[in-house]
Amino acid sequence: MPDIGIITGSGFDEMEGIVGKEFKKVSTPYGETSDAYRICEISGIEVAFLARHGRPHHIQPHRINYRANLWGFRELGVERLFSVGAVGGINPSLIPGEIIIPDQIIDMTCGRPSTFFEGDEVVHIDFTSPFCADLRDVLFRAGKQSSLHLKDGATYICVNGPRLETKAEIRSFSLIGADVVGMTMMPEASLSRELELCIAHIAVVTNYAAGISERPLTVTEVIEVMRHSNVPISLLLSNSLQIMPNERTCECRRALRNARI
Repeated sequence: MPDIGIITGSGFDEMEGIVGKEFKKVSTPYGETSDAYRICEISGIEVAFLARHGRPHHIQPHRINYRANLWGFRELGVERLFSVGAVGGINPSLIPGEIIIPDQIIDMTCGRPSTFFEGDEVVHIDFTSPFCADLRDVLFRAGKQSSLHLKDGATYICVNGPRLETKAEIRSFSLIGADVVGMTMMPEASLSRELELCIAHIAVVTNYAAGISERPLTVTEVIEVMRHSNVPISLLLSNSLQIMPNERTCECRRALRNARI
């Protein structure tokens, strides 16, 4: 079974260069996953691929079963996870089509089951750095190899959705340091940490957030930009897989060691 997973979002349900299409359903204690996992090869390397919104795209961000999705990856043997998603640009220097590798998260979601530890066991994971530094390094090295410009470091603010944000909300998010806004990285990132998985996020700026530009926001624009980003993102992931170290040496693999009370 693969030890590397890829989870994708709106407008990126397919990837260039996928070989083999064996689908595998995984039962979890938390219910159904968004879809069956596609066990396939990319550049000769086996990966588990999942569309977080299902195929066809039909699951709203606040209704995604994040716990089942992440548990399923672990059941398949995945230890390292690349996440791909669309974001709105809050920082006016970020233009549509730009690819960002965030290093921080602000969580504004509510009502989403956000931990695997709901019984008597009390666990407080360290979430100072929500993304795996080693996986981020792999992405930047692969980006250089692919001649892709990747924005290093940005704060991703995660909102509930499914509606888009108001102009006043975006203004307030900017004041607290958010660079981009999305709807799916939480609790995806924190649940990965609880399972001691490595995770890094590839964010594609698909539009300016509300009020940053005079243009009205449309879902069509989001999907079109993501589709146009398919080739560079596929190249980035393919090259990342080829330079991935065989062993994990990061702290993600022992995130629970000092987290239990």
